[in-house]
Amino acid sequence: MEILVCVKRVPTVGGVLTLTADQRAIDASTSGFTISPHEECAVEEAIRLVERFGGAVTVASLGPVAAEEQLRACLALGASAAVLLETADGVETGAIATAAALYAVAAAGSFDLVLLGNEASDTGDYQVGIRLAHLLGRPVATGIKAISVADDGASLAASRTYRGILETFTLPLPCVVTVKEGINLPRYPSLPGRLRAKRASITRVALSGAGPAAGNDIRLARLRVPEAPRKQATVLGHGPDAVPALVSVLAEIGVVS
Repeated sequence: MEILVCVKRVPTVGGVLTLTADQRAIDASTSGFTISPHEECAVEEAIRLVERFGGAVTVASLGPVAAEEQLRACLALGASAAVLLETADGVETGAIATAAALYAVAAAGSFDLVLLGNEASDTGDYQVGIRLAHLLGRPVATGIKAISVADDGASLAASRTYRGILETFTLPLPCVVTVKEGINLPRYPSLPGRLRAKRASITRVALSGAGPAAGNDIRLARLRVPEAPRKQATVLGHGPDAVPALVSVLAEIGVVS
């Protein structure tokens, strides 16, 4: 099988975000970058399928030159090739332009399957996979937690749970599938894999301001990090004198009556 996995460079999940002085970018000196957990599972799923059926895994990303770090991480896990659709630093690209750019890669190769994370951890817009499938004219299943490819490689079954009900879709190949975290447990890169990824060549495609693939459908005004909820403690008293206030508070929250 020939599989394309689309990944995105995002701030480390759970990290503390700090903005640059102009509030137009994330200060990378105070936070790390990775790919979304859903996309980590997409890469792992692709590698498992290739281990079973043969073929190769190609990873593609739309982003700045620094996104090569994330592509090399995918290569270290077992991907065979990587493509960087290079944008300028600080350029924000919406779902429409992202899908159009990825379409150029997906349409150029003979991919039996295109995998994406169900949504990126930074924007959570859920749109790129569906828009890419529409451009390719291929069937798509989203939010998938299990994939089973038929022995003849002509179709796959994609399953998800919706409102407590298991749904399974049968899609002919080629198709597009977006997967969710938990579909598998991603492996750790081996030392030989890391060394191989460090030496690997990454195909760069520079996106100019012309053409639909490079078009930018959103404009960045500024970024804002929401204020974290403040925690506040109230001293009810000291020693035995605090007992009446404590009983009053417990009564308010229904612990005692």
